[in-house]
Amino acid sequence: MGSTTARPEAARVRPSPRLRGELRLPGDKSISHRALLMAALADGASTIEGAGDGVDVRSTAGIVRALGAAVDRRPDAGRTVSYRVVSPGADGLRQPADVLDCGNSGTSLRLVSGVLAGLPMTATLDGDASLRRRPVARIIEPLRSMGAALTAREDDSLPPLTVVGRTPLRAIDYTTPVPSAQVKSAILLAGLRADGVTTVRESVATRDHTERMLRARGVPVERVEGPDDRVAVSVQGGMAVQAVAERVPGDVSAAAFWLVAAAIHPDAELVIRNVGVNPTRRAVIDVLRSMGAEIEERSGVTGSSDDGVGEPIADLVARSSELRAVELGPADVAAAIDEIPVLCLAAAVATGTTVIRGAGELRHKESDRISGVANGLRALGADIDVDGDDLRIRGGRPLRGAETDSLDDHRLAMTFAIAGLLATGETLVERPGSAAISYPGFFDDLERVRA
Repeated sequence: MGSTTARPEAARVRPSPRLRGELRLPGDKSISHRALLMAALADGASTIEGAGDGVDVRSTAGIVRALGAAVDRRPDAGRTVSYRVVSPGADGLRQPADVLDCGNSGTSLRLVSGVLAGLPMTATLDGDASLRRRPVARIIEPLRSMGAALTAREDDSLPPLTVVGRTPLRAIDYTTPVPSAQVKSAILLAGLRADGVTTVRESVATRDHTERMLRARGVPVERVEGPDDRVAVSVQGGMAVQAVAERVPGDVSAAAFWLVAAAIHPDAELVIRNVGVNPTRRAVIDVLRSMGAEIEERSGVTGSSDDGVGEPIADLVARSSELRAVELGPADVAAAIDEIPVLCLAAAVATGTTVIRGAGELRHKESDRISGVANGLRALGADIDVDGDDLRIRGGRPLRGAETDSLDDHRLAMTFAIAGLLATGETLVERPGSAAISYPGFFDDLERVRA
């Protein structure tokens, strides 16, 4: 029997003496969602190569199909797929015959809400039990102010979410109360159907995939940076989205697990091919480097540092390192929001005490990730305290195999599995199937990097 086995209800992970290998990751989940939705808004045929094939991205593809676009999916080599989307354009999309199923994908729900707000139709967005606990008021407020009608249960706070769109919408100048690339993107997508210039202001700059991808599709986007990391992004209403051909880079959030695995393991060298290293998305690389991680960047194997639609790419080589503690504030958390769980694992192994402040947004993900990662790492022997939305992790304690619960959260499942490569004894990860939300084949890759 192999040293790592997976079954529907649990995965058992034992430590590995060495880690070696070359990894090709799923296509970036954030970019894949946006590429499908922009293909729906464009009149004509769009091709998306190297897209992620996780459950979340498939949810968005299903929604695009339900709105009247033809969506053809075919597998690529490795962990990716290609899509060909033929759409009648925004004005030709149709009212769906049934509820739009977002599954577990908060990105699908929020971004599709922005698209629907500017379409003359009524549609309801729903999903699984986890999605029904995700807050939607942050989407409802700005889209209502643009003229769309939105309603949800529990006093408009939780899905299902019904959107009654209108054309044209009113342009707004909106300051997001909590930095969120999904909220920003929903407003900008709605702004394409507004009368005038729509501006989104953020106290902390969030990932800018939507802005880059709109520019690549012929839509001018203005970005103004101010003091204290503040940024304003504006889009002119009435602009047509053009159909394009693009390739999606590898998902840096998926790469984060292997970067941490290599850094914390005493005998490791891993090569991760064609990773997206967008400056607004690469915070996990920079945080790990500030902790002492040895991470080398090389030009992507395509021979280009850019994927053709404005997303820089690189090969990453990560090696065993001596990590030290860091302090992360709210701006750091916002920049690395999806990678905080696995960074907590890195902190548990590092020398010194790591403090992470202002991580409250993690409580509104697929699970309460603050509680989930704290409980899992404590079970593994880490010394971690939670005070409100802050975490304090005293590193350097040896990890021991234990039973952990992923809470059906893909990022927790993968974090605890990576810990199992280092912990003494056997680590049990309950509900590991959630990894397929963003990284189908993760546990196969886990087995493959064992030397």
